[in-house]
Amino acid sequence: MGYFEELVRFLAQSGTGDLKTAHFKDEYAGLKVKVSFGKGNPARVTWISFLAGGQQISNGIYPFYLYYKKQNILILAYGVSETISPEISWKITYPEKIGAYFKQHNIGKPARYGDSFVFKVYKDPQNLSRIEVEKDLRDILKIYRQTLNQTSGRDDVTAPEFIYTDFQDKIAACNLHISAQITLRFIASLLSKPFVILTGLSGSGKTKLAQAFSGWICGGRDQICVVAVGADWTNREPLLGYPNALEPGKYVRPESGVLDLILRAMNNPDKPYFLILDEMNLSHVERYFADFLSAMESGEEILLHPELSGTEDNIPSRISLPKNLFIIGTVNIDETTYMFSPKVLDRANVIEFRITLPEMEGFLEFEAAPDLENLHAGGAEMGAHFIHISRDKNFKLKHKEQITAVLLSFFKELQPAGAEFGYRSASEILKFASMVNRIEPSWTAHEIIDAALMQKLLPKVYGSRRKLEPVLRAIARHCVKNSEKIDDYFNSKKELSELGPIYFPVTLEKLGRMYRGLIDNGFTSYAEA
Repeated sequence: MGYFEELVRFLAQSGTGDLKTAHFKDEYAGLKVKVSFGKGNPARVTWISFLAGGQQISNGIYPFYLYYKKQNILILAYGVSETISPEISWKITYPEKIGAYFKQHNIGKPARYGDSFVFKVYKDPQNLSRIEVEKDLRDILKIYRQTLNQTSGRDDVTAPEFIYTDFQDKIAACNLHISAQITLRFIASLLSKPFVILTGLSGSGKTKLAQAFSGWICGGRDQICVVAVGADWTNREPLLGYPNALEPGKYVRPESGVLDLILRAMNNPDKPYFLILDEMNLSHVERYFADFLSAMESGEEILLHPELSGTEDNIPSRISLPKNLFIIGTVNIDETTYMFSPKVLDRANVIEFRITLPEMEGFLEFEAAPDLENLHAGGAEMGAHFIHISRDKNFKLKHKEQITAVLLSFFKELQPAGAEFGYRSASEILKFASMVNRIEPSWTAHEIIDAALMQKLLPKVYGSRRKLEPVLRAIARHCVKNSEKIDDYFNSKKELSELGPIYFPVTLEKLGRMYRGLIDNGFTSYAEA
């Protein structure tokens, strides 16, 4: 995902005599990509174009990058074919031709493409900002699709690619303070396994994140169901309803709307649907959610009722959990809630929310309530591709050997505590890693492993001091280069910043909190009040 690395490689090669282009992507965001460094001889202007179906370099319109070597400027342009005048025009206000830009800035005449229009000029191409480049490309591609859709009268000319940073940009503008790291982990977790549990400090944004992302990626509010879990839930009826024993042929739908959401998801497989269970652990999850937990792994259908004599309620006797249904549970830990069993934790990615001092300082300085209405359906056009990614079984994984080595080392340390992981967890960690590779290629192996350890392995670690104290110490030594300093950190004699190189800082910080809780209370677990 993203085009920044390709653009950087393009600029580097533009300064050489190498004219080969086979190593560049030939497709991006559903568009055909063409790259040119010249034919026979290096060109004075090298370029990258993004072409929708029916558009050609010689006859059409297209977004493209133009690198003017002499002036050392890169222009992202509304491209217009030079050979044949295109039949359609860009839908833009106050267009500025590249030729006019050169004249206004006294930099001579453009060697070529002077009749194309300026979208953005990068005056220092050797020091580009990834965030700026990715956002600019997303914006011009959106304008391109809108132009083509308006011309053709269709809504599906080019299906846009899912790019998670667009969501991060939008929530920041809406005063929702969620770190980019948490956002990435959350979205990659949904893509790798459609069941995510958000835990941590009350009021830290867990429910807001779930509502914000679902509202942004969904085109309609009927694709989202937010349910406040009741403390009296002892069976599945609040989620799935039940057959009416007094009126044969009748089925009582749950007031929560969950069953209706599942049925809509089954009927619209290319749209994402979200079930948000707020305060999920107010009741025993294993009781009311057992059918969902079983269906997630077995793929078997959930029996709702025997075949009814009547069909007036239009409820099937069995349902499958749709692949386009994403379940998010939020969790608070206090004396009114229940702990999760390993069965539940094993089937989810668990993401812990914490608030740092700089984050709180920033919030207090610019306090403003989040405005989630401005997010509504902002990423709905990416929904189909979001579903496509989540269903893709042919994932590619970088750093597999490194990730495998770390997992095996942690397996050995967790085994004495009975907290070792099984095949399912190992497979889901690899899938999570591949999803991060896909939507954020800049993340290192250590960052991916750090997140995976926090989400899939540590949540299952709990027990007494006798059982866990040596295990936590052993695990922590794998997180740092200078393992001899771990005892000082655990005993609060040193801060994280004093430990030297740290491989997995998020995991190590959590281990420190768990260890101190173990010493103070004689018992510890991942969940904290």
